[in-house]
Amino acid sequence: MKTIYLLRHAKSSWDDTSLSDFERPLNERGLNAAPFMGEVMTRRGYSPSVIITSPAKRAATTAEIVKESAGLNAELRSDHRIYEASPNTLRTVASEIDDGMDSVMLVGHNPGMEGFIRYLTGDLERMPTAALAVIELPIDSWKDL
Repeated sequence: MKTIYLLRHAKSSWDDTSLSDFERPLNERGLNAAPFMGEVMTRRGYSPSVIITSPAKRAATTAEIVKESAGLNAELRSDHRIYEASPNTLRTVASEIDDGMDSVMLVGHNPGMEGFIRYLTGDLERMPTAALAVIELPIDSWKDL
C-alpha cells in the first residue's frame, strides 16, 4: 500500500504584472492558507516521506510553509516536470519514487492535479488553491502507477 498526497499551491498574487507566471509569489490569502494546511496535516496524522514540488515560486513556497508548519521531517525536492504538468507527467514523476518510501506529496498546479486525481481514482474532484487530496493506492511499487 502506498499513499500519495496531492497539494495544489496556495493562492498566488497577480499584483506585479512584470513577473512571469513562474515567479508569481503567494498573496496574503495564500500565506495564511499554507500554514493552515500544514496544521491540518498534523491533526490528521499525514506525514509523507518525501515532498516533491514544482519549482514555481508559489508552489515551492507553499511546500516549504506546509512542511514547516506541519513539522514534517520529509525531504523536500524540486522537480521542474511538475510545473505545468499533465496527469501523465505527474504519473511519471510519482512512478520514479523509491519503493522504500510508502508515501509522497506532490505540490503542483491545475489542471494537472485534478486530472491526476481522476486518473488515480476515476473521480472528478475540484482542487482549489491549497487543496489537499489523500489517496491510498493498492500497490506495492510506485512503478505500478
